[in-house]
Amino acid sequence: MSRINEILEEMDKLKQELRSELEKEIDEKEFHKKWTFKEFIEYFKTIPLGTLLTSPIIYAMVIPAVILDVFLWIYQNINFRVYKIPLVKRSDYIFYDRQNLEYLHPIDKLGCVYCSYFNGLMAYSSEIASRTELYFCPIKHKKRLAYEHKYYKYFLPYGYDKYYEELENLRENLRNYNFTDIKPENYGIKR
Repeated sequence: MSRINEILEEMDKLKQELRSELEKEIDEKEFHKKWTFKEFIEYFKTIPLGTLLTSPIIYAMVIPAVILDVFLWIYQNINFRVYKIPLVKRSDYIFYDRQNLEYLHPIDKLGCVYCSYFNGLMAYSSEIASRTELYFCPIKHKKRLAYEHKYYKYFLPYGYDKYYEELENLRENLRNYNFTDIKPENYGIKR
């Protein structure tokens, strides 16, 4: 196993450990605050004018987001079933819980619902796109990317001449959602 793969695996383990510790810390806390009508009204006086003016533009993005959400559902339910790619579970990416924090102002709770939906939708769409890319075009780019999705490390190197020989192995692992036995050295790849 190459040192790069060892580091990537260690990073994945550390991410899981960090996530687990953060969840424990959050579960130990309780948040309570009741907003009076007067506090509700007073809150509006603290909102900067720029925020008030840009809010309609920000919230208007929910329209294309809902359209994207519908098309993603259609896309994966047709295409992923045809190619036997495991469906992405939407509820793993889009969930709402921050609006339950009582110390948040009701307007901020609405913002949290919006952000939970929008950012969850972007993560959900990224997962669908990355599974699509893994199935159809698992070739690394020549140039280093600013963001690499979780399957990118399994992609074949740019210029790898045995691409078609290895493509079906990658697809089969995707169909079985099995990435534990995909190692570059199994393919004779030096990364």
